[in-house]
Amino acid sequence: MTLKPVRVGICGLGTVGGGTFNVLTRNADEIARRAGRPLVIEQVAHRSINPDCDLTGIRTTKDVFEVATNPNVDVVVELIGGYEVARDLVMTAIDNGKHVVTANKALIAVHGNEIFKAAHDKGVIVAFEAAVAGGIPVIKSLREGLGANRISWVAGIINGTGNYILTHMRDEGRAFEDVLAEAQALGYAEADPTFDVEGIDAAHKLTILASIAYGVPLQFEKAYTEGISRITAEDVEQADNLGYIIKHLGISKRTGCGLELRVHPTLIPKERLLASVHGVKNAIAVMGDAVGPTLYYGAGAGDEPTASAVVADLLDVARDISTEHRYRTPYLAFSGVSDDCDELPIMPMEEITTAYYLRLLAVDRPGVLARVATILSEEGISIEALIQKEATEGELVPIILMTHRTLEKQMNEAIRRIEALADIAGSVTRIRVESLDEQD
Repeated sequence: MTLKPVRVGICGLGTVGGGTFNVLTRNADEIARRAGRPLVIEQVAHRSINPDCDLTGIRTTKDVFEVATNPNVDVVVELIGGYEVARDLVMTAIDNGKHVVTANKALIAVHGNEIFKAAHDKGVIVAFEAAVAGGIPVIKSLREGLGANRISWVAGIINGTGNYILTHMRDEGRAFEDVLAEAQALGYAEADPTFDVEGIDAAHKLTILASIAYGVPLQFEKAYTEGISRITAEDVEQADNLGYIIKHLGISKRTGCGLELRVHPTLIPKERLLASVHGVKNAIAVMGDAVGPTLYYGAGAGDEPTASAVVADLLDVARDISTEHRYRTPYLAFSGVSDDCDELPIMPMEEITTAYYLRLLAVDRPGVLARVATILSEEGISIEALIQKEATEGELVPIILMTHRTLEKQMNEAIRRIEALADIAGSVTRIRVESLDEQD
C-alpha cells in the first residue's frame, strides 16, 4: 500500500528555493522510495521568476501567507530569509497545523525558542538542518548520531566568505580589503558583508549548534562576536612562521563554570583537521567523550548543497508525519530543554581562558620590550614565544608575542596598560590561540 503524498509548499524561489524545487523534482522517484510516500510540490510562492525552475502545472502565488494557510499544504518550506516576515510566516504555518522546514539560521537563533514552543503545542515538526553549514548534515549528527556522547567542545569554520578571505590572504599575501572586494565580485560576499566578516552569521549557527550539543535554550544575544577585518597579511605570515594558521572560528566549550559561546579569529596549529579546510568550504569539529574527535566537512552554501539538507528534512517530515509527537526526535535534541540557564550559563568573554598572539609596534628604543614584559608579568601572563623584527632607522619595530593560557580579563588589562606606554604606537593586535586538542 502506497501512503498518501506529503504536499509541500515552497516559500521563496531564490538560490536555495530554486535548488530545492529542482532536487525535489529531479529526484522525485528516489525520494519517494526513501520516504515511503511521494513528496509533491503543491504550491510555490515567489517574488520573481527563477529561470532555472520549470513551474509548469504548479500553483504559484506572490503571497507567502497564502501557502501557510493553504489547506492542501502539509509542509511549509521557508526559504525567504530575514527575521520578521519569516517569523510571521513560520508562526502562521504552525498555527495552521503545518510542519515547517527552514534554512534560516537567523530566524532559529533569534526566535527559535518561541517557534519550538508553538510547534510543540501544535504537535508539528520544525526541521532546520540547512540552517547550519549548508549541505553538511551536522545538526542530524549532533542530535542523533552523537546522542550517546557528553560533548566537551564544538569548533567550526561555519562561514565560507570569511574562510575564503583568510585562505587567499594566506596563499597570496594579500590584504583583507583586496580579497573581500574579489569575494564580492565573485558573489561569495554580499554588497554589505557585515554579517559574514564580523562573525554575526557564524554566531547564529554556533548558537544553534551549542543548544543541540548541550541541551540549553538558544541564547544568541550572549554570543561574543569579533570579525576578521583587522587581520593583516603580516599576522597571517607570522602565524605561519609560528606553526599556526588563522581561521575565523565559532567555538563553544563546556567548562566547570558554564558554556563558552564565541566567534573570533583564532590561531590553530597547522596539524589540526580544521587547519586544512580552505576556500569557501565549511567544517565543524566535535569532541565527544565516547567517540573522540569527529569532523564534518563540505559545502556550507550554494543552491543544491543547501537544497540537499532541505530535502533531507522533508524526508524526515514525511517519515515522521504519522508518528505521535512525543515519539519524535526533540527539536534541540534534549527532551525538556530547561529554561533555567543557571546550570550551564553562557560565560562572559572576560571569564574565558585561552592563549594569545599579540602584535605591537614599538619605537626602536632600549627597554621597551622589558616594560612590556613587566606589564604582562604583573598581570600574571607568561610569554611562550617572542619575535622582534629588526628596524631600519627611524622605523617602528613590530614585536610579536605568544602567551600561555590566561584569563581574558587579565589580558584586557595588560593590553590597556601596554597601549598607554609612550613608546607603543597605535593599538595592540590580539588574536586568541586554541590548541583544539584532538586527544582530549
